[in-house]
Amino acid sequence: MSALPTPLTDEQVRNYREHGWILAPAFVPVQHVDLLRDSAQLAIDTMHAEMDRLGTNVIGINHRGKRYFSINTSLMNPQLFDFIYSPLMAGICKQLLGGDVRVFWEQYVIKGAETGMSFSWHQDSGYVSADSPHLPYLTCWVALDDMSYANGTISVLPTSRLGIKARVEHELDPATNDMVGYHGSDPGVQVQCPSGSLALFSSVTFHRSGANTTNRMRRVYLIQYSAGRIAKRDGSPWGRDEPLLVDGELVSPQRSPWPR
Repeated sequence: MSALPTPLTDEQVRNYREHGWILAPAFVPVQHVDLLRDSAQLAIDTMHAEMDRLGTNVIGINHRGKRYFSINTSLMNPQLFDFIYSPLMAGICKQLLGGDVRVFWEQYVIKGAETGMSFSWHQDSGYVSADSPHLPYLTCWVALDDMSYANGTISVLPTSRLGIKARVEHELDPATNDMVGYHGSDPGVQVQCPSGSLALFSSVTFHRSGANTTNRMRRVYLIQYSAGRIAKRDGSPWGRDEPLLVDGELVSPQRSPWPR
C-alpha cells in the first residue's frame, strides 16, 4: 500500500495541538464536495420520513425546516465512504490522532433557509455520556456552502484562550434540546470561509453556530474520528465503530452494526 499523504503542515499540526482547532480554506477536492452535496437532500428526506412516522416536527436537536443533524447517511449511500476513507482524511487522522483510528460519528448539519436555528455553545464530547470516558476525538467540519455570519456559520473558542482542554458537564436546554456547556461572554472566533473549506477541531473545543437568515440552506458535512474505541458502560459502541487506520495503514470500509 502506498504511503499516506501528510495534508497538514507542521504549523497547522502545532496550531491544532495548541489552540484545539484549525481552518483549512478550500481544502477538500471539488469532486468530494460535489459528492457530499449530492447526499444532503437524502439526509433531510430521511429525517422528514422519521418525523412523519412519529408524527412530530422535533426529534432531539432536529427541528423540521429549521435545522437537521441527520446521522449515518453513508449507511444509505455507501458512495460517501469514498470521502470518509479517502487518503486525504486518513492522512489528516494519522497526523492528528496517530496510527490507530476509528470512524466514530457521521452527520449532516443543515440549517433551513430564513428560519435556520442557532446552536448553543458546546463541546462535541458534551454529547457523549460522562460514563463513557474517552480521549478527545477529531471533528472534521466540511463547508458545503460559503459560510458567513448571515447564514449561521460556526464560532470557535480556542482552547488556548478559554483554558479548558477536557470535557465539562453540559446542561440540557429544554426549549431546543441543545446541550450547553459555556455561558460566558467570549464571542469566539467566527469562521467565514468558502465552500470546500475544512475546519478541524477537538471534541473538547467549544463551538456554536448562528441562525441562517439567508434565502438558501446552509449545509455542512461532519465526520468524526477517534483514537481508539468509545464504548458505553455495557461495552457496546457509543457511535460508529469502524476501523480507518490500523497500525498506520488505511483499511477498507467496513459497515458497523450500529445503530442497534
